[in-house]
Amino acid sequence: MRSINLTRADAAARADLLEVDSYDVEVDLTDGAGGPGAGTFRSRTVVRFSCRRPGSETFIDLRSAVIRSATLNGAPLDTEGYDDGAGLTLPGLAESNELVVDADLAYTTTGEGLHRMVDPADDEVYLYSQFETADAKRVFACFDQPDLKARYTFTVTAPSHWVVVTNTPAQESPADSGATVHRFETTEIMSTYLVALIAGPYHAVEDSYTDEYGTIPLRLLCRSSLAEHLDADRLFAETKEGFGFYHRQFERPYAFGKYDQIFVPEFNAGAMEHSGAVTFLEDYVFRSRVTGYRYERRNDTILHEMAHMWFGNLVTMRWWDDLWLNESFATFAAVLAQVEATEYTDAWTTFANVEKSWAYRQDQLPSTHPVAADMTDLETVEANFDGITYAKGASVLKQLVAYVGRESFLSGVRAYFAEHAFGNAEFDDLLSALEKASGRDLSDWAGQWLRTTGITPVSAEVTPAADDASTIGALTLVQGPAAPGAGELRTHRMAVGLYSRDASGAVVRTHRAELDVDGARTDVADLAGAPVPDLVLPNDDDLTYCSVRLDERSLETALGSLEEITDPLARTLCWSALWEMTRDARLPARRFVEVVARAAPREAHIGVVQRVLGQAQTALARYADPDWAASTGWPAFAAAMLDAARSAEAGSDHQLAFLTALCACPVGPDECRALEMLLEAGADDAGLPGLAVDTDLRWTVLTALVAAGAEDDNRIDSELADDDTAGGARRAATARAAKPTTGAKEQAEALLTTTGEDAPSNAAVRATLAGLVQPGQEHLLTGLEERYLDTVTALWASRPGDLAQTVAEGLFPRWSVEPETVERFEAVAADTAYPSALRRIIAEQTADLTRALAARARDTVESG
Repeated sequence: MRSINLTRADAAARADLLEVDSYDVEVDLTDGAGGPGAGTFRSRTVVRFSCRRPGSETFIDLRSAVIRSATLNGAPLDTEGYDDGAGLTLPGLAESNELVVDADLAYTTTGEGLHRMVDPADDEVYLYSQFETADAKRVFACFDQPDLKARYTFTVTAPSHWVVVTNTPAQESPADSGATVHRFETTEIMSTYLVALIAGPYHAVEDSYTDEYGTIPLRLLCRSSLAEHLDADRLFAETKEGFGFYHRQFERPYAFGKYDQIFVPEFNAGAMEHSGAVTFLEDYVFRSRVTGYRYERRNDTILHEMAHMWFGNLVTMRWWDDLWLNESFATFAAVLAQVEATEYTDAWTTFANVEKSWAYRQDQLPSTHPVAADMTDLETVEANFDGITYAKGASVLKQLVAYVGRESFLSGVRAYFAEHAFGNAEFDDLLSALEKASGRDLSDWAGQWLRTTGITPVSAEVTPAADDASTIGALTLVQGPAAPGAGELRTHRMAVGLYSRDASGAVVRTHRAELDVDGARTDVADLAGAPVPDLVLPNDDDLTYCSVRLDERSLETALGSLEEITDPLARTLCWSALWEMTRDARLPARRFVEVVARAAPREAHIGVVQRVLGQAQTALARYADPDWAASTGWPAFAAAMLDAARSAEAGSDHQLAFLTALCACPVGPDECRALEMLLEAGADDAGLPGLAVDTDLRWTVLTALVAAGAEDDNRIDSELADDDTAGGARRAATARAAKPTTGAKEQAEALLTTTGEDAPSNAAVRATLAGLVQPGQEHLLTGLEERYLDTVTALWASRPGDLAQTVAEGLFPRWSVEPETVERFEAVAADTAYPSALRRIIAEQTADLTRALAARARDTVESG
């Protein structure tokens, strides 16, 4: 049996043996004194559970613990044999059992278990828990798997000025030490990974939401030093929009009482859906001006986590095989809610631009897997929080809604909630509910979309009429085999749009047909007889998941007139098609960069603007002929970004986006002068009137100047003195790593690989990695490349988990686009002596290098 890397088989055996009733958990965060503890905290757990086969033996999960005592049904347990890997053995079980475990457990700085951070602004301690996938065992003894649900009652002793949050409300009373005891109400039935514990002197704001189902108390919390930046009115308004939408659509009230949303420091993910106490990355508390795209993405995260309250928390997967159901449904539902209940009515455009791009990349890697993946153990689960599980799965659900109809889909979901509330379910349970609601047999659909891998390419063939070349005689959709994988063809519900220039020069849709596409060739009879268009757009309205390949005439229209396409979603789909062609080495990288430089200033959707600017920079750094990129591509693109920022409306999102993009380029003398002027004299003197030069923008500009060698450590220290906060420390770490010297890169590497008491936090690691690899600095990174394997394998042994994976990805020599690098790391990826999760990272990164080599070869041909 294994505890840390619990297998599906061991979890099933334990679930077959046990039924868990309740946990009473007492946590002391003061070390018995009135102030906050450090290093470890005390945790006492009473677990009540039954055993279906008395006399059997099992184990309970507990990690990084020093056990003070443990008793099972009043008898002391032998704890000498306890180790993290196997958990704590529980022999001779009775029909009804009570286990008591008293232990000291460790705080972390890696974002797992109970994370501890000290705010440099006021030296206050802030804690938060993160238990998904299975880290509740770092805080209390538990059967840490999703199908052994129970009720939880927490008692927490904490410093008297702290706010303490769990999944339920609390009553407070003084402790003998001068601290405060928080006694929380018993929770609803839920899984261990959904338990929450947040503590510290958090700033809190209260409100409530009321409708026909009753009143939900609402709170927003963040660190005290961020309180002035918390836009509570907007956040509460968006929270209420979400509850209104989900109550209307699901016809089942929110089940977990109060609803706290806590913005926590040094978080590894965007958010986590604990029942009644959702934690968010505190970067969503915007301390400086951001574009509307950032607000849209924050709103998407709010609605994503709220959707989990029904799909995931009310009804929970039995095992992590169905992780995709949780995440895909929440991803899909959040966009649906944005479009229908918020100001973000074009959120499907963002979905096509962001989530689909993520899915396409993931689905072309050697690590791709079916949406319904085979999760044999926890290590496999943790590797599959990826673009397949979230974005491809959500795309598949969108396709399913188009296939069965929205009302049938929602009716099936409502029946699923009703039948399995507070329990566990599997995909077949949902499929059965959807089949009953829609009257369709979905088994073939599920096999095609959920049990296979890869993307099916779809293109259009236009045959002019025999008697009139300006008229379509036949339009045929051609579907290629899914790749990578077994090469299946799929059934798609798809729209095809015809677009042509009108008298004003705008490219507008003139015809549309929607149909089922099945097999290699499908005739679109409804479009025969229409005028031959300038652009044929398969998958118009983005109903399905496929790779759109534009025909030659349509490609020329997209390359030459993309900004003239009036429909924002159609325009985004063309952006996506051009980008995927660039990645596939079917379009020279420089052509894509040229389109971005020309058309992005006229793109209205700010999210699309920011996305394609980033893609253009990737194209320059990895897919373009490096000699052309250095001599022509980067200088021209940087100049275009400065011109676009100066030409944009004063104070607009576009102005900020173009200036930020400029700062991510290698900047030449002209751009350096403009950026220096911006810092020293202000926006007006830099030719950027209306631009708010606030704290974060100052750091962005300074980092660009540091990377160019125009500023040094003294300037970084000065900026940090003016911004002596956790955010400032992270930005300073990024700037220091961006310095154009070998010594700076080696210092960054040393920080990333430090272990023990001086080991950096997960936030410091990510900030350092953000500055390490700058375009134009590849020659400074040779030593890092040579040491990479030794570095990451040592770190993997000393600081395993999310942090080691982050460093393994961030330090991988993706800048070395050379056949020798590919050959070297292909051998490593195939070597089973290395940990499987590390080999997966290396295989993915190596596949990206292979793609970059092909793209560079294609672009080099263009220059020849």
